[in-house]
Amino acid sequence: MSVWDDLVGQDQVVEQLVSAARAARAVVAGETPAAGATGMTHAWLFTGPPGSGMGAAARAFAAALQCTSPDLDLGGVPGCGFCEGCHTALVGSHADVETVRTDMLSIGVKETRELVRNASMSPANGRWQVIILEDSDRLTEGAANVLLKAIEEPAPRTVWLLCAPSVEDALPTIRSRCRLLVLRTPPAGAVADVLVRRDGVEPQLAAFAARAAHGHIDRARRLALDESARSRRAEVLRLPMVVGDLGKCLAGAQALVDAAGAEAKQVADEVDVKETEELRAALGAAAGVGGRMPRGTAGAMKELEDRQKRRATRIQRDSLDLALIDLAGFYRDVLSVQFGAAGELANEDLRANVERVAAQSSQETTLRRIEAVLACRDAIERNVAPLLAVEAMAVTLRAG
Repeated sequence: MSVWDDLVGQDQVVEQLVSAARAARAVVAGETPAAGATGMTHAWLFTGPPGSGMGAAARAFAAALQCTSPDLDLGGVPGCGFCEGCHTALVGSHADVETVRTDMLSIGVKETRELVRNASMSPANGRWQVIILEDSDRLTEGAANVLLKAIEEPAPRTVWLLCAPSVEDALPTIRSRCRLLVLRTPPAGAVADVLVRRDGVEPQLAAFAARAAHGHIDRARRLALDESARSRRAEVLRLPMVVGDLGKCLAGAQALVDAAGAEAKQVADEVDVKETEELRAALGAAAGVGGRMPRGTAGAMKELEDRQKRRATRIQRDSLDLALIDLAGFYRDVLSVQFGAAGELANEDLRANVERVAAQSSQETTLRRIEAVLACRDAIERNVAPLLAVEAMAVTLRAG
């Protein structure tokens, strides 16, 4: 199993990255790249829709740059997945691969300066110093300017791998200095195959999850493995069936926000409990649950609590955004039925509801409803109170 196997439906991207990794190996060896091995550069920008695998692509490329497989001397593909370089890069323990992702709303100047300082060091193994910035779209303006300086004047053998949803999410001055790679939404069949092969999901359930997640790999895995996630999705998609009644419409908006909040809480709690216990142990808390903390540690615990609250806010926004994507997907299915398109729907399990809404509305109404969902996403991104934004959307859905 190579490092490229988890890049679902991204054959063209894999081809470009393999070629660049071959060219990079020639650079390390002081050789001229072989014919066809082209495209190595010091800065890359991976873009694509949520769930397309931008972070996975960046990690696979980092592993390929550190690959030490003896098969490479025989023309093998960089990124074997078995050598020490590949393994440590993928699990996050390689000395020359640093992965930065944030669970906060933004990445500030202080963190970015520290990252740039680390990037200026020479690689420990003599190959490449690789920095993966998975949330480059969350850089503040000041942080982006700090990063720009590092990309303009890169250290030798340093490679920056930036990930963002779209080209527009990166400063023009940064994206102009990066090689762009655009990932696409993976086909549902390919996502289902990964769930069956890697996670042992039953094929019928895998097919449902892949369609319902609209190609979002991590979301598909959660739907396949977590029954409560499937229940929350069903709660969200009840909203189109009750928009005719104002009271039920507003109650549906509250239910949608509550469902997203419940999913966010589940995700946050899984991390918070472990994180809190690890810090308590590190600070020397007394044995046992709720054991007494040493004096002088209250500040560290308060700092952790504040960070967890900020992270919870982001997770809630992300969960609500996924719920709104599910809702937009429902209305896209409605539009498909109204246009007489053949084939399976993304929400095939809700076909009866989709056809009912399609019969009771026009194509123009459906388009306005999709626009209302997208407007709600934009409003939440601009820090409008989630319930207020969703209620406004629900009223617009009712009006059509």
